[in-house]
Amino acid sequence: MKDVFAFSQEPEIILAQYAELKRQVPLLYALLVLNACAVGYTHYGFAPGWTTLGFLGVLIAICGWRIVAWLTAEKAETISVGAARSQLVRTTALAGILGAVFIAWSLLIDQYGGPDERGHVALFIAATVIGCIFCLVYLPQAAMLVTAVVTGPYLLYYLLRGDPVFVAMALNIALVTGVMVWVLLNSFDGFTAMIRSRTELGAKQAETERLNAENALLAHTDVLTGLPNRRYFFSRFEEALQNAKATGSQLAVGVFDLDHFKPVNDTYGHAMGDRLLSEVGRRLAGMASDGVLLARLGGDEFGLLFTDDVGSIPATGQAICDMLAVPFFIDGQRVALGCSAGIAVYPEAGDSVHELFDRSDYALYHMKSTKRGGCALFSLEHETLIRSERAIEAALQSADLETELSVCYQPILCLQTSRILGIEALGRWTSPMIGAVPPDRFITTAERLGRIQALTLALFGKAVHELAQLPFELDLSFNLSAHDICAPDTLDKLTGLIRQAGVNPRRITFELTETALMRDFEAAVSGIEHLRQLGARVALDDFGTGYSSLGYLRRLPLDKVKVDRSFAINVEEASNRTILSAVVGLCRTLGLECVIEGVESEAQLNILIALGYQQAQGYYFAKPMKAGALLEWIQQAGHDRAGNAEAARATRIRSIKLAHSSNEESAA
Repeated sequence: MKDVFAFSQEPEIILAQYAELKRQVPLLYALLVLNACAVGYTHYGFAPGWTTLGFLGVLIAICGWRIVAWLTAEKAETISVGAARSQLVRTTALAGILGAVFIAWSLLIDQYGGPDERGHVALFIAATVIGCIFCLVYLPQAAMLVTAVVTGPYLLYYLLRGDPVFVAMALNIALVTGVMVWVLLNSFDGFTAMIRSRTELGAKQAETERLNAENALLAHTDVLTGLPNRRYFFSRFEEALQNAKATGSQLAVGVFDLDHFKPVNDTYGHAMGDRLLSEVGRRLAGMASDGVLLARLGGDEFGLLFTDDVGSIPATGQAICDMLAVPFFIDGQRVALGCSAGIAVYPEAGDSVHELFDRSDYALYHMKSTKRGGCALFSLEHETLIRSERAIEAALQSADLETELSVCYQPILCLQTSRILGIEALGRWTSPMIGAVPPDRFITTAERLGRIQALTLALFGKAVHELAQLPFELDLSFNLSAHDICAPDTLDKLTGLIRQAGVNPRRITFELTETALMRDFEAAVSGIEHLRQLGARVALDDFGTGYSSLGYLRRLPLDKVKVDRSFAINVEEASNRTILSAVVGLCRTLGLECVIEGVESEAQLNILIALGYQQAQGYYFAKPMKAGALLEWIQQAGHDRAGNAEAARATRIRSIKLAHSSNEESAA
């Protein structure tokens, strides 16, 4: 109860006082009017009219004015703290003034009438003081001022009158009002404590709500890019789809995948990769709007939810791809990416979240496998391909791999001696249900279905068995998928098949693409070391198709590099010749064998020989063929593993071509 005469400086307490007084002060004035009217009535026949009518009329008018003023005062919810505090100060001052006026009127009128009328005055004073204390409990300054202004004069008045009965009444009233003031102060302390507690609780609740909102935002936001995350994306996707169904409107969902992000991440490090993703997120955020939601789904994959006019979705999708193809500059480094996208529209492409997203993902896959950097809209062609893939999946799941799979071989030749250095094993699958299936399709399907290990082992088992049956020694090159090189169990079983066939592991070269290495680089390195400890050799296939090839040459224990066929096809171009010359020189410097793939003409062959290439394979020499046809081809062309090759090189190259021409049917 310190500083009881000082007004609070706490905004919450001031506003709470104002709110309570707005409800109770009108009742206080109404009490004063009724009590005063009762006193005026009992003294009407004894006191002069100016006291019972005139003076009292003025007091009633003042009280009525204050009642109206409080009833029409600004609401507690809207009044400012400053205005509320001013009102409290004015109320306190008016309470003191009116208290003095009413006690003066009461003592004046006490001069008239008999003992009953004087007793009524004493009762009026006591009731008024107690009523004021109760009604002003939330403004203790005013309550104590009224108590002092009223109690002091009437106590002094009765003491001077000397009537022991009224003196006793005055002392009794003074004692009661004193106790009530003490209770009032205690009550006000409780009131202020409650307000502070409520304020603190409100602040804690507000803080809790803020934290909950932040947590919800964090739960729905990708920390790295600042974009909405996968959870929020699919939640909004479900809501938008239900709304589209209810209103008969359309919507589109898209999947965007960064091209070449993995090589950049491996080359420059994960910190640079994170910075790059952050910049991608910043660019995408600039494309977002009320009808366009962009989110990071994970890794380098982003989602688009489009609820605007879907007729513009292909243009919007392509604009996003083009925007992300603009090079990034991070810490002085120029980093170029690309972006491919697939989009599906409701209701044409499906009517569920799962179906629409899968079909947009399929459109993306189709775009990345045909023309990177573009935006594909799911179409009837894609639907046909999906049905075809489902047929492949069904056939592969029930396939008897041992009987339906076969292996074809394509020779790898030494261009200096025309000898066959080895053969590359190429898997073939002919299903009794759907016929022949291209390798790129059934291998991808096997990976998706989890049958790649069985497929790899069946093909490799056939290849090493047929290799052991050849009457002369040739090296065998065999392609491993990303799943194969990262699976220790598969590598152990490959080792067992080599030993079972009785083939020297040094005759085996396992070919890996950059895609296989990028899937899990550390696991791939472990797999390569496992194969090399066995004695097998390892080649990097399709070299030159990715950004990180030079990095792999430096970091991996390789034996051979196979240059992608696209360079041989376009070898007439000066830029390709420059690259091919640099690659063969680099391999020579690193002590790696270098094989050029895809040789299809004599003109290409002559240029490649001039550039320094010593090993090649391609349709110019021979198409892939079964083991029996391979043996006939070798015998007809007159190949061996030694001999006077240098003198007969030109003749043998021509004979290779003739043998190829006469055995095309066998090659099929």
